[in-house]
Amino acid sequence: MRRLKATISYDGTLFAGYQVQPGERTVQSELETVLTKMHKGEKVKVTASGRTDARVHATGQVIHFDTPLTIPVDRYKKALNVQLPRDIRVLDVEEVAHDFHARYSVSGKRYRYIWNCEEVQSPFSRHYSTDTNGVKPDIEKMTAAAQYIIGTHDFSCFCAANTSVIDKVRTVHSLAFSWHGEELHMTIEGNGFLYNMVRIIAGTLWEVGIGKREAWELESIIASLDRGNAGKTAPAYGLYLEKVFYKNEI
Repeated sequence: MRRLKATISYDGTLFAGYQVQPGERTVQSELETVLTKMHKGEKVKVTASGRTDARVHATGQVIHFDTPLTIPVDRYKKALNVQLPRDIRVLDVEEVAHDFHARYSVSGKRYRYIWNCEEVQSPFSRHYSTDTNGVKPDIEKMTAAAQYIIGTHDFSCFCAANTSVIDKVRTVHSLAFSWHGEELHMTIEGNGFLYNMVRIIAGTLWEVGIGKREAWELESIIASLDRGNAGKTAPAYGLYLEKVFYKNEI
């Protein structure tokens, strides 16, 4: 039995999320359907680095699965892409040690959030960025507010209220903003993220950027541990899981 690690990319627009849900189209169900077919009807379970919500995209999601097949890894990539729907692509496949785990071996993740600040947003970008209706925020203020987030904190204020996770301490290594034409990109990297954490951070920092909050308020928001004190959750379709880091990776 071999353990294979695959890096995948997907357009989350038409998915109900990554994880299998009864009666819903999900990334995991599409992957497992194809792998089961390749294994002549034997069920193959796929494990990912973590879930993504409906309409959230990924450019660097990582999965693993076990297989008795002796197909070379380069042919595995081609075989999967031929059968998968076009909104999922396998970017890389490699054989790994049996103790590798796509979720439990993770040392960090990087996400990207995109706002489209064009006065009139193209209809072709509506599923891949958040339309600001031409509003352009002050990224110097957003960057100042971000400094309160960087570091190790209890991030209860940036976690969806319905989560079952008890330990909400995480470390954010970096948080930065950059303009790409008329798009504003936020990149955030850390050792792990709570449910909706990146989208709530994006929504809160956006409010700082448009003058609804002051940068210094972030310190008291984090200290409060209260979700009600943070900003709105930014829309899902502006979010991308960009990179998953494992041991010995920066």
